[in-house]
Amino acid sequence: MRAYPYPRPTGEVTARVTAVRLRGPGDSREQLDSKGYSVVDQVVALGMAERHDWQTARLSLAATLPIREIEKKGHWSDISVVAVLTEGATNARTVAWLEPAAEAGRGEWLGEIELDRNDHMDRASLVVYVVATVGGVPGRIIAFTEREWLIDVTADAPRRDRELDVTTVSFARGAEWLRDFRDAPWVVDTSGRLPAVRLNSDFEGLVGLVEAEGTETEKVVGKLLMAQMCADVWVAVFHTAIGDLEIEEDGTPLFPADWRGAVLREMLPDIFPGRSEDDALREVHFRRIGEGSWTDLQPRIQYAAARRAELPKELADTVRDIARLDQENPA
Repeated sequence: MRAYPYPRPTGEVTARVTAVRLRGPGDSREQLDSKGYSVVDQVVALGMAERHDWQTARLSLAATLPIREIEKKGHWSDISVVAVLTEGATNARTVAWLEPAAEAGRGEWLGEIELDRNDHMDRASLVVYVVATVGGVPGRIIAFTEREWLIDVTADAPRRDRELDVTTVSFARGAEWLRDFRDAPWVVDTSGRLPAVRLNSDFEGLVGLVEAEGTETEKVVGKLLMAQMCADVWVAVFHTAIGDLEIEEDGTPLFPADWRGAVLREMLPDIFPGRSEDDALREVHFRRIGEGSWTDLQPRIQYAAARRAELPKELADTVRDIARLDQENPA
């Protein structure tokens, strides 16, 4: 652990990529599909862009600071938040300053940083730093994001070192805890550092569908199954995250610093539209501990998960594809 000769906050700094806009020839612009970046793995896959002639990518960022600790202890002044994008292979370095959100007291800073395609070959690293005056000395780094975002110029999926952990296993002959779910097609395991999906190999025909094998109809159904699986993952990780909150002495819940916090920030706007993130988190927490209807909240959670997994879109595409296949192959 590195030692610093000046006080630093103990609370963590987190950062999120909230949108990606690509610019091509003639100043044409395109929004990267939300599937192109993962808040859990903290990766942006620019290879998913529908156009291949893009020249720059502008990333919208949101960073969250431990603002209560900073204000309470008072060791730091002249706070600045800086996003730094670097790539060792090309020695590229881009710096952007973030600004405090309009709503005071949230500890959220917003901004944008631009990546020039000509300056990058592979993967760039995005880190957010908090700089302040400490003991009369300006420019001290007092905090930074412990886990970097990876901006991958060529990848066609937002994966850090691996795909989503989907393991095929026999529920009937596998680990003892899986045997109770022998009739389920899959379960989501959130006990590890990152969520994982266990696919039941005993479920006849399931593996082939998920792996997009077989006929055109089976491939279409397989895509829908994957979307449903992703929705189940979002529901599971939301419940895991909301059940593992740090609570301040006055009862105020705090966002977790790892992927759990990112999941909550992604889903809460759909669960309580129009509310601030802090208000929405407080409401969900209070309902969970019995101060309100937790049951009434479940449809909103399922709705938010379905949106994140783009399940409505996949279902609509499946209906259209099946109708098209029926027309191409009349009985």
